[in-house]
Amino acid sequence: MAKFTEQEKVNAVKRYLNGIEGHKAIAKSIGVAHGVFHRWIQQYQYNGENAFKKRYTTYSLDDKLKVLTYMNEHGTSLSETAAIFKIQSPSTINRWKRLFDTQGVDGLIPREKGRSSMKKENPKVSEIKEPVTGSIEALQAENERLRMELAYGKKVECLSSEQRKITKQDKAKVVYELRQEFPVKSLLKLAGIPRSTYYHLTKQLERPDKDAELKTAIKDIFHEHKGRYGYRRIRAELANRGLHVNHKKVYRLMRELGLKCLVRIKKYRSYKGEAGKVAENVLNRNFKASKPNEKWVTDITEFKLFGEKLYLSPMLDLYNGEILTYTIGSRPTYSLVSSMLNKALRKMRKEDTLLIHSDQGWHYQMKKYRLALKKKDITQSMSRKGNCYDNAVIENFFGILKSEFLFYQDFKNVEHFKEELRKYIHYYNHKRIKTKLKGKSPVQYRTLAQQVA
Repeated sequence: MAKFTEQEKVNAVKRYLNGIEGHKAIAKSIGVAHGVFHRWIQQYQYNGENAFKKRYTTYSLDDKLKVLTYMNEHGTSLSETAAIFKIQSPSTINRWKRLFDTQGVDGLIPREKGRSSMKKENPKVSEIKEPVTGSIEALQAENERLRMELAYGKKVECLSSEQRKITKQDKAKVVYELRQEFPVKSLLKLAGIPRSTYYHLTKQLERPDKDAELKTAIKDIFHEHKGRYGYRRIRAELANRGLHVNHKKVYRLMRELGLKCLVRIKKYRSYKGEAGKVAENVLNRNFKASKPNEKWVTDITEFKLFGEKLYLSPMLDLYNGEILTYTIGSRPTYSLVSSMLNKALRKMRKEDTLLIHSDQGWHYQMKKYRLALKKKDITQSMSRKGNCYDNAVIENFFGILKSEFLFYQDFKNVEHFKEELRKYIHYYNHKRIKTKLKGKSPVQYRTLAQQVA
């Protein structure tokens, strides 16, 4: 990897902070690993432009203990801790941590550089040093105290998170687990909880878990849907199985179990200026539809796989969020959209009065597309320029698709990806429940509504 000057690092970080480019894209453009670039960003956030000034220093025992103590008390990662203390590499802190875990404080004492002296030790000096046992005992006590603090910090970090404060129950649980290794009195002092409170809470810990069956059901649903469900959908699925639980309790139990839904990322943009005629925003963010085939929304998103780009063009019914049809191709051509539109229009009935909403992508501005809608007496609607919220439902679907499917599974090749995409769309339509559809999947909701009508 090429060396970078202080100013080059500052310029790269400022490009990221401007919000125009992602950190991976910038890292790739300057030829640096994105993990290293992410560390530059952290260093800049904590120390500004001074973060990249070279430091030639050695670290004393106090310096090392200060760093390790801070990391355990605040739960910061190796990378973040290195950025805070302007340490060049996180591996340095990791090495200190390993030495402390295996050798205690002695492992952190700086060693003299160079070859050790071959001279015989003066017996008088050794005799003078040997009786000074008080300092050794104090060092051993300090070593034991720090070892206890590190062990306590690790346990607390496993039980806590950024969104939740450490409770007395958490602290009591940690003390209970470490009671065989360290004195309870010292642990309680470190945890800051009274002795009576600790024994009261430990009695509760020894009782059978009344939520054991519910936790098992939550884990089964979470893993059945491969981590795609958050607490709202899991609560709805529990209700479908006859277990009626408050959503706050499901949320709390999921946090205790360490179950967290997946995240979402950005999408491909097809806007290239005015390539034809732009329609009015007739939909105007009114995403509710009273019946099927009343309001449809569409857009295009991009996938990057095996060094290739693939483009997906779906059509979604706002009535129940169902994906009516889709096409996928290696180029975002007009045929990708027109083919999808033709397949979707086959689902229209003569009595349907339909509106189709999209962004201002060049495909939807073309005369052929507009005439195809006009021929079927379909109202065309478009988002305002650069406003993703005007087409939020299809944007939301793309976010779900990428987090639950694209970045969650491994694919052998493009054909395997397409086959798995077909399976996921079927799963999304027929099995994946939505809270706003009363805990039903899109197809279940539509079918039930038709039966009632």
